[in-house]
Amino acid sequence: MNDKRDILWRVYLLYIFVLLAGIAVIAKVVQIQVYQSDKLLQKAEKQEMQYASLEANRGNIYSDDGRLLATSVPVFEIRMDVDSEHISDDLFNTEVDSLALCLSKLFRDNSKQSYKNKLQKARKDGNRYFLINRNVTYEQLKELRTFPILRRGKYLGGLISISNTTRKMPFGNLAKRTIGYQNKEEKLFVGLEGAYADHIEGIQGQQLQRRINNGDWIPLNDENDILPVDGKDIFTSIDVDIQDVAENALYQHLVEHGAYQGCAVLMETKTGFIKAIANLRYEPSTGTYEESYNYAIAENVEPGSTFKLASMIAALESGKVKLDDYVETGEGWVKYYDRIMKDDHKIGEGWITVREAFEKSSNVGISKVITKIFEDNPQKFVDYLTKMSIDEPLGLDILGEGKPYIKSPKDKSNWYGTTLPWMSIGYELTLTPLQTLTYYNAVANNGVMVKPQFVRAIRQENQVLKTFDPIVINKSICSQRTIDSVKALLEGVVLRGTGTVAFENIKYKVAGKTGTAQIARGKSGYNKSDYNASFVGYFPADDPQYSCIIVVNNPTKGKIYGSAVAAPVFKEIADKIVATQLENQLGAPNLQAKAILPNESKGENSDFKLLYQALAYPVKTISDSSWVISQPKVRLIEISKIEVKDGVIPDVSGMGVRDAVYLLESLGVQTQVIGRGIVSSQSISAGTKISSGMKIILNLSSQVH
Repeated sequence: MNDKRDILWRVYLLYIFVLLAGIAVIAKVVQIQVYQSDKLLQKAEKQEMQYASLEANRGNIYSDDGRLLATSVPVFEIRMDVDSEHISDDLFNTEVDSLALCLSKLFRDNSKQSYKNKLQKARKDGNRYFLINRNVTYEQLKELRTFPILRRGKYLGGLISISNTTRKMPFGNLAKRTIGYQNKEEKLFVGLEGAYADHIEGIQGQQLQRRINNGDWIPLNDENDILPVDGKDIFTSIDVDIQDVAENALYQHLVEHGAYQGCAVLMETKTGFIKAIANLRYEPSTGTYEESYNYAIAENVEPGSTFKLASMIAALESGKVKLDDYVETGEGWVKYYDRIMKDDHKIGEGWITVREAFEKSSNVGISKVITKIFEDNPQKFVDYLTKMSIDEPLGLDILGEGKPYIKSPKDKSNWYGTTLPWMSIGYELTLTPLQTLTYYNAVANNGVMVKPQFVRAIRQENQVLKTFDPIVINKSICSQRTIDSVKALLEGVVLRGTGTVAFENIKYKVAGKTGTAQIARGKSGYNKSDYNASFVGYFPADDPQYSCIIVVNNPTKGKIYGSAVAAPVFKEIADKIVATQLENQLGAPNLQAKAILPNESKGENSDFKLLYQALAYPVKTISDSSWVISQPKVRLIEISKIEVKDGVIPDVSGMGVRDAVYLLESLGVQTQVIGRGIVSSQSISAGTKISSGMKIILNLSSQVH
């Protein structure tokens, strides 16, 4: 009896436990159904549904004449719902062989058998999101839609296409670095693509997607999808034809001279808009030159002799020097403290004019002029550079501009006794090529410095949203008097100086300056075998339309001078523009071509006037002095004064023998003449004080001076 009672107690206890457990389960079900259903349903839906971002098409980038420089091209990721309930086993097994063959022929990345094996495995695994190819063009997609099984469409054939875009440049590498790219993951915003990313990007859309097996998501057609808004279009100032000429000319000369890298930039004088910008660097990995670095914008370099223009502006603005003043260059070297500065060769007979010092690019001459004027107050020299806005970045829209480095005497730790003369010839300071071009362009633009720009307008479809006008950085970098003087100097470089050979027999007039600068190699100083060769200037010189700079870095095949390495690139670009755009404007006879040009001469003013009147040459007389220099200019002959001082030997080179003998003997100097023709050299240098009984030997030559 007791055993029975004990068994019943245990049964009742188990019954009560099961009853309580059942009540708890029912209570939980009620709680979930009544109190938590909405929350849990939302959670389940979130786990099975999501809104994915739809990338907008980036806006296009166009050239100045509307040709595409960069555009977004659609590409498709192709997948297949291999296990779709609408694809029967009979259909799949019958057509999978043909489908595999078609895929193999289209993409050429796998064999027919490989595709067949992958499709069969995907079917066996129940894969409803099988990847076929990630980069499919629209033309390939159209062909895919005709393939076995897939031709039945999205639902019946399991074809899934996901649209994406990729950036293409129709002109290949043309201006590649300036057009640039954007990489958000690595925070890279390069060129115009990066600078105008906010405009080009557009607005993302949203698409509802559903999770399927293997954790993949497939798009659903939903009325709440938000379509993306395409980006805006950028219209640049780049001229494709000129850009092509610039890149080819630069490339050919980089190869010819075995250079490491170089740049060519062409700017509209009055507006500052960039018409062409080429940057090429030798890449050992590919064995060729590529647009891999924007040298013109980013590279801070010591400009060398091209900086002598800024020095001459400062000197002339001081009012303490004239172009016809003489400076002693001796044997072509000068010592400043413990450093020796040299010219490439001896220029003249030891005394030359300031004009000649610039035109012949005399380091000794220019440095002596600047040192004499500013030695006691070098800050004044720096102040003139500051007035020209040379010390400030240009504030380009394209990122990565190098910052100018101009020393100041206020920084005692970095200013030495030799700093001023070396700065005057373009050392111990750095500028980017584009910064150098900008202040040369200001000279061409009568002193008005404009900001370099690359974009003319932003549009969306046919609507102009924004246009870009010229931006003035500095209304006047110096006085008009100084502008006129340095323009004459820059013309003289091409007519008589270091740029003469490169521009022989051209049909238009060029003004500019050559530069050949040694390259500093850190603490090891300057390597005498490493140079930057450059030429910067503008054309046509009498009515400047374009300015241009060429820099060739580290030529290695013998020629190193800007006149031989960089100036020919400038000429090729200028020739193209003149031939295609300016020829009608330059219909006047070419007075710069030496074949029809009256020679530069010195002599009596009255003789020149009679001669040019008889020859019907137009003459501009800017001096009534008895002794003058006759210089050819575009469409006219300019007659200007020669400084003849009592008690000082004058420069009679270029004179006829009668005039030279008369002038010297009127100053009390005996003369001896050797040879025939005009005076090619004199035994006593110009500027030498005359002493009693002094005798000078005049060497004559029939060769034009």
